[in-house]
Parts: sequence; structure tokens; C-alpha cells
Amino acid sequence: MRALRLAWLTVVRQPARSCLGILGVAAVGALLFDMLLLSRGLILSFRDLLDRAGFDVRVVASDTLPFNGPRLEDATALARLIASLPEVEAVQQVRVADAETASGDFRRRIEFVGADPQARPMWTIVAGQDIAGRGEAALVINRHLAQTLRLSPGSSMSLTGRCGEAQGAPPLAFTVAGIAEFPFDTATADTVAGALSAAGRLCGRTTEDTADLLVVRSRPDAGADAAAAAIRRARRDVHVVTSDDLVQQFNRTQFSYFRQISVVLATVTLFFGVLLIAVLLTVSVNQHLGEIATLRAIGLTRRRVVSGIVWESAMLVGAGGILALPLGTALSVWLDRILRSMPGVPADLHFFVFEPRALVIHALLLAMAAIAAAAYPVRIVAALPIAATLRREAVS
Repeated sequence: MRALRLAWLTVVRQPARSCLGILGVAAVGALLFDMLLLSRGLILSFRDLLDRAGFDVRVVASDTLPFNGPRLEDATALARLIASLPEVEAVQQVRVADAETASGDFRRRIEFVGADPQARPMWTIVAGQDIAGRGEAALVINRHLAQTLRLSPGSSMSLTGRCGEAQGAPPLAFTVAGIAEFPFDTATADTVAGALSAAGRLCGRTTEDTADLLVVRSRPDAGADAAAAAIRRARRDVHVVTSDDLVQQFNRTQFSYFRQISVVLATVTLFFGVLLIAVLLTVSVNQHLGEIATLRAIGLTRRRVVSGIVWESAMLVGAGGILALPLGTALSVWLDRILRSMPGVPADLHFFVFEPRALVIHALLLAMAAIAAAAYPVRIVAALPIAATLRREAVS
């Protein structure tokens, strides 16, 4: 307690220096906190988007990403086979078609998502109703398209297919049943969803039984891995991936750049934080060598003086670390808004995501920084020659 009081008196005796150190640590700690959020933010946000879709297994024809490879043949029979497995709760066929609006001087490109109206939807209704029970002429549209074309539930719209043999075919009339949010939509995407048969009509494939992918929801008591293994045993000619597989794949490829950047910036930031506190403590110790030698001469032990230096470092780093949390949070919101404005980024994907793990690591790194910063000043105090220092102070 005496060492703690000694450190407190040293801190408050020089408020300008102490405030400078606390503000410096706050700036460093805020950037360090943001880098910790960035290191896993994309993974956590991407996993959240996958979970919001309500399906944890995807079945595609090849090992390419969904919608980039060949289609699944005999999709209806395959879906029935997978639905009959005891590890599977539900199966949904998905077919994506390119379309455009058929009215107006400027025709907008539309992404049409075809799915089974009776199955659990992959989108979230925010206004109106879903397409279930409303026929193949019913659509749900995203907010961006609704605001751009000034559409609302009950409005009519016409679409023309832009996929191969559908080029030049007469437009199809649809009715907007509701407005929905699609998990992987970008801020400027124009997306609509309707019946699986409507997607086939848009592309002129009314008799073709294909699907871009099947999304599967496993039974809670079985899990995604068990469902995926059962599907692989039933059909070895298809490629099956779970949500965990997709997260790991994106973590190794698309998201690895941001993880590397966060590690590099966090390391550099921590180094400058240690350097800043070490310089301030060293200057403080050098300015009070005479006082320290006097305290040692009247009986204060070396251990207590060294403890005072360590406590002073802990006070500066602790106060700055606490101030860094709200500062870093505000900075992360601003940086996240900038990064999400990049083209092609889903509107609901976040780069900075808070998790308790980041807070714990942040506290541990700052504690290590406080100890490392105090190492050199502690060495000066521990090796201080008492008699020579007092003689030099008296002569000067």
C-alpha cells in the first residue's frame, strides 16, 4: 500500500505529464482495441449472416462457390432423398435467374431468387406478407428496389428474363406481396424472390428440373456435421459443405488479408505504446533520482521503490486503457461505415464486431505493455548508487 501511495503521489504531482501519458495510451489502446475487433469481426459477422438464413448445410454440384458452378440435375428427386434422411429437418431448392424490369425508359437489372414458397424462407419480411400460398405470380422485393421504384405491397411489376433462351421473351407480370431483407444483399442490390417455377419461366426452363443449390437445415439433435455426412453417404456425386466449412474457407482466403493487417497494426501500436510509457517513466525517474536516493537512505527498501515505479506504470496504462474503450468503440463505428461502403460488400456484413474475448485480450496486452514499459526505469532505480547520487545532488 505504501508503494501504491508513492506511485499515486508521483502521478498527481506532475498532472501535465500524467495526462499526456494517459491520452497517449488512450489513443494507442483505442487503435489496438479496433484491431482486435477487426481480426475476427468479419468471421463473426459472416457466420451470423449464414445463421440468419436458417440453414446450416449447402449442397452444390461441384466444389466451387454457390452460383459459380454447374447446376444440380434432378433437383426435385435429390431434395426428396435428402429430406428423407433422419438427420435432416428441411430442404430448400434455390434457383437464381437474371432478369430486368420491363417498364420505364431505364431497365434495372434484377436478381431473381426462386425457392419453394411452402418452405422456410431465407429472407426476413419487414412489410407486407410472404409469398407462401399466393401463387407463382407473387414476389417479395428488397428495400432498395422498393424505394427506387416506389413499390409497396400490392404493387404490380413486370420482369423479363435475361438468361439464355429467355432473351426477347414477353415479360411476366408479378404482384409485390411484401418487402424483405436478404442476408447477403449489398446496399445497392436489386433482389426479388418468388416461386421456384417462376424462376424457371423467366429463363424459359419450365420443364427443366435443376437447381443452383440445395440448402438444408439439420435436426437440432443431429447437427450440421452429421447431416452433411449422411448426405455424402447417400449421394457421393454432389458436394456438401456446412456453415462451418464456409466460414473456415473464407477465413483462409477472402478474410485472411484483414486478419494479417490487424495483427501487423496491433503489433506496431503496442510497440509505440510501450515506448511512450517507458519514455515518460524514464524521464520521471531521472528527474527525481535525488529524492529516490534520499528515500533509500532513510530506510525505504529497493523493493518498495521498484513497486512504486511498476504501480505508476499500471496507473497510467490502466487509466488510458479504460478511456480507450469508448474511444475505440466510436472509432470502430466510423471505420466500419467506411469499409462497408465498398462495392460488393453485403449491407449487413460488419468488419468490426465486439466479443468479450477481444476485451480480455485487450486488457492482457495492456498489462503486458505496462510491465514492459516499466522494465528500464525499474533497472535504473534498482541499480541506483545511493551515496554517489546524494553526493552528486549536493554538489549540483
